[in-house]
Amino acid sequence: MNRHNSIKKIRTKLANGKVSIGSWMQIGNGSVAEIMGNSGYDWVAVDLEHGSIGVSQLPDLFRALELGGTLPLVRLAEGKTKDCKEALDAGAAGVIVPMVSNAEQLRIVRDVCRWPPSGERGVGFSRANLYGKNFDSYSLEAQSPFLVAMIESQKAVQSLDSILSVDGLDAILIGPYDLSASMGITAQFDNPKFQKIMNSILQTTLNKNIPCGIHVVEPSYKELDEKIKKGYSFLAYSIDSVMLLKTSKLPSLDNL
Repeated sequence: MNRHNSIKKIRTKLANGKVSIGSWMQIGNGSVAEIMGNSGYDWVAVDLEHGSIGVSQLPDLFRALELGGTLPLVRLAEGKTKDCKEALDAGAAGVIVPMVSNAEQLRIVRDVCRWPPSGERGVGFSRANLYGKNFDSYSLEAQSPFLVAMIESQKAVQSLDSILSVDGLDAILIGPYDLSASMGITAQFDNPKFQKIMNSILQTTLNKNIPCGIHVVEPSYKELDEKIKKGYSFLAYSIDSVMLLKTSKLPSLDNL
């Protein structure tokens, strides 16, 4: 696939007020990636933060996703220079940055993801440009990989206005578990305090015209539809591991 064109299509979709739906991968298996890549998502993020996936596995996972026309993204373990370089050189079209707490942190990650003159990332042959064969065309993609900031703490919420003002930010993605944990109410998603801060984040992003994302962890079309109607436009639908867990559980024989 032409990753650069796919990035532009998703950006255009979001800019026009439409919804982009992707998913997560935590299982480092090429067949799983092939299935996910052929499931109709705009993008699938390979999870290097909570998944047990190594850098050496990324090229094969990305190839399998791309075969189905799905854009490969990566959720970084951290926003370190080494993490960014390795993921992007392996062929990720962009990065989801966990635990963003302020604008300067996000700017640093943005710059180490971009080739000069837009950034500071090292230029060279890699799997991302087919080891030099697609060097010229990849130079365009490398100027502005897809960039998503995860909002996962009260500190991030306090700095949200400045984070949303960072040039090159494509969307934010709320991490509900970490956000609730930072409030001392881990996973209490119905708590009025949590609901209030979620609504505040969403309204701020709508005012700033930056797509707001949420992770629908349980595979529920009903919840996905509810989130879209509420105003979320960059959504991650479940995870390969959770989908497998939910559909593979044998019901009680008494109920058969």
